Amino acid sequence: MLNEKQIVQYLTDLESEQVERTVSTNNLDKFCEAICAFSNDVANTKAPGYLFIGVADNGRLSGLRATDKLLKDLANIRSDGNILPQPAMSVYKQFFPEGDVIVIEVKPALFPPVRYKGKIWIRVGARKAVANESEERILMEKRSIQGATFDLRPCAEASLSDLKTDLFNGYYLPRAVDRKILEQDKRPVEYKLASLRFYDIKSHCPTHAGILLFGINPEYYYFGAYIQYVRFEGKDVASKVVNEHKFTGDLVTVLGKLDTFIETTIEQKHPVFVSALREETRRSYPHLAIRELLMNAVMHRDYESNAPVKFYEFADRLEVVNPGGLYGNARPENFPTVNDYRNPILAEAMKVLGYVNRFNRGILSVQQELTENGNGKAIFDFDKMTVFGVTVYNAVELLRDGLGEKVGEKVGEKVGEKVGEKVTQNQEVILTAIKGNSRITAKELAIIVGISDRKIEENIRKLKELGKIKRIGPAKGGHWEIVD
Repeated sequence: MLNEKQIVQYLTDLESEQVERTVSTNNLDKFCEAICAFSNDVANTKAPGYLFIGVADNGRLSGLRATDKLLKDLANIRSDGNILPQPAMSVYKQFFPEGDVIVIEVKPALFPPVRYKGKIWIRVGARKAVANESEERILMEKRSIQGATFDLRPCAEASLSDLKTDLFNGYYLPRAVDRKILEQDKRPVEYKLASLRFYDIKSHCPTHAGILLFGINPEYYYFGAYIQYVRFEGKDVASKVVNEHKFTGDLVTVLGKLDTFIETTIEQKHPVFVSALREETRRSYPHLAIRELLMNAVMHRDYESNAPVKFYEFADRLEVVNPGGLYGNARPENFPTVNDYRNPILAEAMKVLGYVNRFNRGILSVQQELTENGNGKAIFDFDKMTVFGVTVYNAVELLRDGLGEKVGEKVGEKVGEKVGEKVTQNQEVILTAIKGNSRITAKELAIIVGISDRKIEENIRKLKELGKIKRIGPAKGGHWEIVD
């Protein structure tokens, strides 16, 4: 983060290749192109680039007064999915008497090339431009295999013949790369794949992401690379199986099938008795919320595990369990406000394909949609180190059982009373968070559960009364203990 003196030095150095200035506050394309160019660092400076907003080309300040909304909108550029892979950037402002300066600081990408709306922007001296083929190759060669995520590493046993190149060329590529760039690109398909991190030129083989997305038979290399759907007649796995299906193959095709399956089979609209003269149609599960949960399972799972994603439907609920617990910076105490990507290349591809609308916001949207539909909040299970689970209750069954005074109101609380020994759903989330971090604070719990500090205190008091938790030590420096 630059201090005031450093900012002044950059403003007066009009020839710096690491700086771009603008007085505009709403030219999103210009901002994103600059961020993309600094991320690619084609000159290999290994130094951050800086976009100064509120500064003219001659270094003079425009008199800008930065609002919180403007700063928030600029910070959202990082995760809106138009710059892929996501840039490493920070946004802050510096006050000057002549006007504020907003600084967007961009670090060089670990895995270039970075694209904005399908175009690779780079710095050429003090200006930016679209990369040509030679410059794109330089960026591709900058990638480091050392420490790379699993999906970026080469699949040494595979070859180009293991990929559905027609699927890549005809379906994926036009969605990922700008049309005009594609028309001029006459390179072999290996280089086109490599530019999107699906092929490793040095090793002469596809990456794991390439096989998972476009492979003729991904399961040959990753035994658990499929989604196992089972529908049970009752409320546990011992009950009769009434339907099952295995979603397997390349993810480009599988994701489309899975999306259609959720809409046509899982959502299930039912007539529900409201009064003697009226019935209403209710959805068991909202399509977009369940799709988001399943897409997250596919995106974040551990593909080095031989276990599949389990998608189980019971009479009263859905359960999704995928191999691999929370990853990287994500922890039970900060989920879902903090996210991290075990498979960033897959995440990028799913954004390109339209299965991820925006990064880091999915779970919050899921909880809102489930609550509005009458399902109550999804319950996340962090207890098992090697898997991640989520449970969603059937809104129609809850309503028929009289567990909701109105659909979407108080259902989450009533569910807990039915299934958790008078522990509400919010309290189940609190217990899960405490199991993951015994020193978690009430404020952190409020963020995780999505309720006020006062409501958190009420729930903690209730859990103490029920004998579920107890406090060891003082309020500051003590810890929670789960009572079995």
